[in-house]
Amino acid sequence: MRFAKVHALGNDFLFVAPEAGLNPAWAGELARRICDRHTGVGADGLVLLSLEPGGPGTAGFRIFNLDGSEAEISGNGLRCAAAYLAWSGALKTPKILFSTAAGDRPAEVLSARGPLFDVRVSLGSPILAAADIPFDDGRTHDQVVDYPLTVVRRKFPVTCVSMGNPHCSLFVDDFPVGVEMSGIGSEIEGHPFFPRRTNVEFVRVRGRSEIEVRFWERGVGETLASGTGSAAAAVAAILKGLVDRTVTVRTAMGTLKVEWPEGGAVLQTGPAAVAFTGDYPTD
Repeated sequence: MRFAKVHALGNDFLFVAPEAGLNPAWAGELARRICDRHTGVGADGLVLLSLEPGGPGTAGFRIFNLDGSEAEISGNGLRCAAAYLAWSGALKTPKILFSTAAGDRPAEVLSARGPLFDVRVSLGSPILAAADIPFDDGRTHDQVVDYPLTVVRRKFPVTCVSMGNPHCSLFVDDFPVGVEMSGIGSEIEGHPFFPRRTNVEFVRVRGRSEIEVRFWERGVGETLASGTGSAAAAVAAILKGLVDRTVTVRTAMGTLKVEWPEGGAVLQTGPAAVAFTGDYPTD
């Protein structure tokens, strides 16, 4: 089976060509095997694309996490998908509309330099109501801002939103590392208040136009970057009044630009790079 590995600031995905005809029913098990960094190729997720009858600018998008679970959407995955289709020659125009479990998401390839691409994607309007994130503590919340959540025997004020997938942001002075990161991240990910589990962002504000973020992703663990996580962290910082509506998000490997016009959709612009291609045995 032919595959390509594409990454966005170190958040890496494996793409199977649409013509490979992979049965989606096998995708979860395949993701567990092929994404393993010791016995497989190694990646944070597996993406299946299907070019749809709507034309060369339309594609189905499904993403499976390292643990085999299917996610609704991935911001970095969408940018990587646009880069992969442009690099492979399947994308005939700079713009493409992806059909995801979270809804349609338009993307545009802004520039290309060999295997390196800059891509802008619209992630839709953030979802703020607790029931729709979903976040369920037994009460009704129009927004979940600075909610006192108890994990690892401590209370953390968390701000939660959905970008089509659930996110929980913690604002910190210093990033947790090692066991502390995995302890907080994993306990919040599986907290009973999040019925579909959640992604977790650790956010440090550097000014009115810049934040720095570290990521714990649902079904994956610690990752070098996250597209929807970067967007969710920026939205959370905006809701708290800490930053303006255009924010540079600094990850461990580089930066993204996130814009949230008042009443509008969240736009995200950042890099994606094709790393390599190969053959993976499926028998």
